[in-house]
This record gives sequence, C-alpha cells and structure tokens, in this order.
Amino acid sequence: MHLPVLKKEVLEILDPKPNQNFVDTTFGEGGYTIEILERTKPKGKVLALEVDPVLFEKGKELERRFLGRLILKNESFANLKEIVEKENFKEISGVLFDLGISSWHFEESKRGFTFKKDEPLIMRYDADIKKLTAIDVLNSFPEREIEKILREFGQEKFAKSIAREIIKERKEKKILTTFQLVEIVRKALPLREIKKRKIHFATKVFLALRIFVNQELENLKEGLKGALEILRFGGKVLVISFHSLEDKIVKNFFKEKEKEGIIKILTKKPIVPSNSEILKNKRSRSAKLRVVIKK
Repeated sequence: MHLPVLKKEVLEILDPKPNQNFVDTTFGEGGYTIEILERTKPKGKVLALEVDPVLFEKGKELERRFLGRLILKNESFANLKEIVEKENFKEISGVLFDLGISSWHFEESKRGFTFKKDEPLIMRYDADIKKLTAIDVLNSFPEREIEKILREFGQEKFAKSIAREIIKERKEKKILTTFQLVEIVRKALPLREIKKRKIHFATKVFLALRIFVNQELENLKEGLKGALEILRFGGKVLVISFHSLEDKIVKNFFKEKEKEGIIKILTKKPIVPSNSEILKNKRSRSAKLRVVIKK
C-alpha cells in the first residue's frame, strides 16, 4: 500500500468540513481522498483524477463505497479545468497535487520505473505503448537529444558520456530492459563517481526518462493554471513535489500569481516530513509541500 506523504499536515491545512468539495488530482491508491471523504460527510464530494488505467480500475471499489460522493476519472491533471467543467463540479474548497510516483508503479506495474527489477522500459503512467516510451527514446533519438534529456530532466552531469554509451550499445542490440540501461550507465560513469554517489548511480537517468516520456513538467504547469481557475475564493491549492525541477516550477508559479494579487502564499518555506515519517517511509525524504489560498 502506498503511504500518503505528509498526510497529517495536508489534512490540517485543507481542514475539510462537512459538505465541502475537493479535487485530488493524483488519486493513486486513494490515501488522501478517503480521509477527505470521511471528513466531508454527508454530502461533500471529491473529484479524483488518476492517469493510470490500472490504478483507476482499482479505485472503482472506492467509488462504490462512497456512492455519489467520489467521482473518479481516468484523466491527467493537465486537463483539470476541462474535466471540472464537464462534470459541472463546483464550489471547490481545495485542490491537492501529490507529484510523487506511487509505490505501486515501482513494485507492481512492470513498466520499467525501477532499476531494481528487470522490466521493459515503458515508463508510461498511462500504460499506452502506442505513445512514446523510454524504449523509443533510447533507440531512436539522436545522441545530442538524449544528452539534453538526461542533463535537463535528470540533472545528470555525465549526460554526454551516458548518451554516447547508449548510442554505442544500440548499434549492437536494441535497448529494451531496465537492467540493460543500468549496465550502460555503469559503463559510462567513472568508478569513483559510482562509489561517491549517495543515491543509486542510475537514479538520475531513470528520473530524466520518466519525466520526459510523461511530459511531467509541462503537465504540472497546465495543472497549476487550471487549479487556480476552478477554485473558489478562500480555497487552497496544496502541492507536494519530490525533486527540484518540480519544486522550482511550483515556487515560481506561486510567486508570480501572488504578485498578480490572485493568491496568498501560506508557506514561505516548504513544509517537509518529520524525521519519524522519513523513518517509516524512506520515499518521503525529498517531499516538499507548498500551499496557497485564493484571494
């Protein structure tokens, strides 16, 4: 089961009251949504979005449990405004974004999100292999473009030598699996660099490909814009990010909108997990929560 990060803090800040409506843009396994629905009885509703078709199907059971109060859609939050308008979902008191990848994606999806298992390099949340996958990027993109992806989205300082090694490998055979990619990265990095890194040496490469394939940063920008447009005055937007590229987008967007007089930032510094939460859930260690209220 995926452990929702900063759950206590999220619920304290959102402060759901009976009959209020909320949007959970990243439903996952429903951790936050269930808590919000429990607090908004008898008539409060949650519109929840889940881009992954498998997690969406799993969430259908909850839709039956909270009959008429949970509206679950197999959609990306990039289309947030359009979905809200189509569902005629109004009087929204809060919008929540948890940008972390679900534990389920690492442990059960078999789509190549983790370097710990030998899986096909699909790396798509929507599981649609007709669309761009990491296999396509690694086997058909030019060297300079691969280098750019690794540098920009993974902040990988050895992007050039890794891209070169990818091209070399794919001339021999097609790059299809996670273990193949890990081995390529291992060959491209100096041994001292592998030993020096606090995180697994392939982490940044996997992160870069995942962000690029799923257009995560572009979708985030669209989702944030939509959130402010659908929110009622006095409503809050909460965003939990997990790496610096996401956090920078969120921070800059909120600063700009505060200057425009649309929102007030409630977190001058992001809220981070307590030591006890990090001990219970190692993946929470890089989480940052930023909150604004619509004026």
